[in-house]
Amino acid sequence: MNPRILQILLKKEVKLMKRNPFIPRIIIAMPVMVMLLLPLVANLEVRNVGAAVVDNDCTELSRRIVADMDASEYLSVAECGFAYHEALQAVETGRADAIVVIPSHYSKDLVNGLRPKIEIEANGVNATKGMLGSRYAAQSVGATLMQWQSQEGITLPEANISVMNYFNPTLDFRNYMIPALMVVLIIIICGFLPTLNLVSEKEAGTIEAMNVTPVGKFTFVLSKLIPYWIVGILVVTVGMTIGWLVYGLVPAGNIAEVYLAAILFSFVMSGLGVSIANRSATILQSIFMMFAFIMIFQLMGGLFTPIASMPGWAQNITYLIPPRYFIEIMRAVYLKGATVQELWIQYSMLAVFAAVLCSVAALTYRKRY
Repeated sequence: MNPRILQILLKKEVKLMKRNPFIPRIIIAMPVMVMLLLPLVANLEVRNVGAAVVDNDCTELSRRIVADMDASEYLSVAECGFAYHEALQAVETGRADAIVVIPSHYSKDLVNGLRPKIEIEANGVNATKGMLGSRYAAQSVGATLMQWQSQEGITLPEANISVMNYFNPTLDFRNYMIPALMVVLIIIICGFLPTLNLVSEKEAGTIEAMNVTPVGKFTFVLSKLIPYWIVGILVVTVGMTIGWLVYGLVPAGNIAEVYLAAILFSFVMSGLGVSIANRSATILQSIFMMFAFIMIFQLMGGLFTPIASMPGWAQNITYLIPPRYFIEIMRAVYLKGATVQELWIQYSMLAVFAAVLCSVAALTYRKRY
């Protein structure tokens, strides 16, 4: 490889990137949109769950249970009445997500030492909201009963339980999502854009002029990828800066470990992008192929869906998904302060994927003199 030739080709690529009206805009807009908008939209926190209460007790305690649920930041009483069919209709029309049924003589039975049961029914159409809504309602009722029993002097023995949340004490879902969103930036900048760049030269015919020159294929491909590697690291830096300034989230570990993972994953996506470009004849064909990989990476890489909640066969497939290891590294470094020694398996797998995909990219590129 001639360094002089590589330098000239890099200058040419930088000029082409500046002249392209699409690439500079996406480089600037991508980190801003992903890091500002996605943490707000891709949020699995469930608030304002509507509850329809069927109050068959009509006592001070039942009214207190309803008031405490309505005062919760996670619950809102959408309807309170005496007819079960009205509460069910509220769930069917979407005005409520759960039904809380307080039985007759509930407070009287409690005073007499009995254990009456409050029934909570959740809407299973939205499984996540229904499940969490029923838990919110149960916790709210339990807290109200504990206060009431203490005031009435009939407190039942309760287990002394202390709950502590490690690594993300506030359980803020954005703290979980922001580190992983870096994967979207690198996929687009270091995988998608180089693919379009190479295939566009195929369609324009300029790559044929380069193929008849003495420039080696390694030098040519490297000149195509280095600018995007640099831009990818800059975009990750911008993403981390936005996460710090807007959401106050900074890595608990060494920032160098974040950059090391970003560099390895950039090589992975670049190798995949060049391999796809080598097999694509048109831009549309390369877009469809890259889009298929991007969908698989996002759905099975652990970005939105925890890998532990997937079926066993799907969990086994995720070992072949490179973003899985990058996301694990980012979350561990950001939230736990993990080190390279603790994450050596994930770093090693990224290095293996990078070596394999870059080798495939080099072998599948055909240069004709």
